[in-house]
Amino acid sequence: MDLDKPICDFSPMREILQDEMRQIIEAIQHNLEAIHDESDCLLGNFEKIKEHFFFIEMQAATFYLNCYLSPFTDKYPELSVSIQNMSKLRHGGLIVIQREDSLVPFLKPGIEIGAELTHSLLESIFYPGNPLHDGAVLVNRNKIVSATNVLPLSSRFSGERKLGTRHRAALGLTEQSDALVLVVSEETGRISFAFKGQLYPISTHTY
Repeated sequence: MDLDKPICDFSPMREILQDEMRQIIEAIQHNLEAIHDESDCLLGNFEKIKEHFFFIEMQAATFYLNCYLSPFTDKYPELSVSIQNMSKLRHGGLIVIQREDSLVPFLKPGIEIGAELTHSLLESIFYPGNPLHDGAVLVNRNKIVSATNVLPLSSRFSGERKLGTRHRAALGLTEQSDALVLVVSEETGRISFAFKGQLYPISTHTY
C-alpha cells in the first residue's frame, strides 16, 4: 500500500474543485475580454481570483488532511475540534501525528502523557501559561504520547517571509520523516499542516 496516497473517495471533492476552477476560468476569460477596455480597472478582479485560488487550496488541503490522517488515527474529529477552537482563541499549537516512521531519531523527547486523545486535553495542553504548551505534542494512533517535544527546525523560508518557529519545526520534522504535523499560529489563528516537507493552509471551518 502506498502510504503517501490518500485513502478516500475523491469523487465528491473532484466535483467541487471542478466547479470552483470553472468559475476561475470564467473570471480569467472575462478579464481577457475586458483588458482592452481602458475604463475597466482589472486590479480588483485579480485580487478576487487570487482569493478564490486560496479558497480552493484550503478546501482541497482540508479534505486531504482527513485522508492522510484516517489510516493512522480514529481521532480526526477530536483533532479537528481542538485546532478549530485553538484557532478562534489564537492559542498556538504544534501537534505531531506519527505515521509509519519511528520519530525517535528526530525528536528531543518531552514530558510523557500517555492519555487518550480528546480535544479538551489537547486544548488544555496548549492553553497559554500551561507549562506544557511550549513544544510539540506527539500523537500515536489514538493517544497523546507526550508533550513539550522539540522538533528539528527547517532552514527553509516561505517566499519573502521568514517562517515562525512552529512552522519551521513542522517542516523540519516532515522533511525527515512521514509524520504529519498540525500547526496553529498564535499570531493569526491560521491553521496549516506540514507533510513531506510542504506546508498547506487548511480551512478554519470543519470540513
